Amino acid sequence: MSIVIGLTGGIGSGKTTVANLFADNYGIDIIDADIVAREVVEPNTVGLNAIIKKFGADILLEDGTLNRAKLREAIFSQPELKQWLNELLHPLIREKMLHDIKLSKSPYCLLVVPLMVENNLQTLTNRLLVVDVDEQTQIERTQQRDNVSIEQIKNILASQATRQQRLDAADDVITNFGDSPALTLQIAQLHRQYLKMDHDL
Repeated sequence: MSIVIGLTGGIGSGKTTVANLFADNYGIDIIDADIVAREVVEPNTVGLNAIIKKFGADILLEDGTLNRAKLREAIFSQPELKQWLNELLHPLIREKMLHDIKLSKSPYCLLVVPLMVENNLQTLTNRLLVVDVDEQTQIERTQQRDNVSIEQIKNILASQATRQQRLDAADDVITNFGDSPALTLQIAQLHRQYLKMDHDL
């Protein structure tokens, strides 16, 4: 099993960019919680079958996959349904992430979890790497990427850990202000550091 480096950061910080650079430049395995969350509700999974049982077959799209928009709508105004869904999915996601970590073949792997600090999932990792940017950069990037209002972005920011809380939890920090050479250099340095960890263990 690989050493597990947790990778997190606020919305618009560039987590995906950083993870992709580790994968593309050094062949590092990426376990992405967002992808895992989709996998645990694919057709014929325990997760999707439980959702169908709870909400009925009209929670599906015509092709038999989960209608995410409809599910979001269903739980939006009903906290008890949202809680039920979280209690169903969180253990499934955690179990799948641990399974994928075990299968990892690279010297270390990256466990990418947007709400790592909020959900205390750094307990699954050997080190925590935080991608850090200032709030203004987060707002600008998210607006460009998702075409949403500043108010909506600020609501998301308010629901996440603060920048300081993430930095306090971090073992390593990458500052990502959009300067590609600087970013590549920081990743190269961390890669060397993480390989040494593997050697030392």
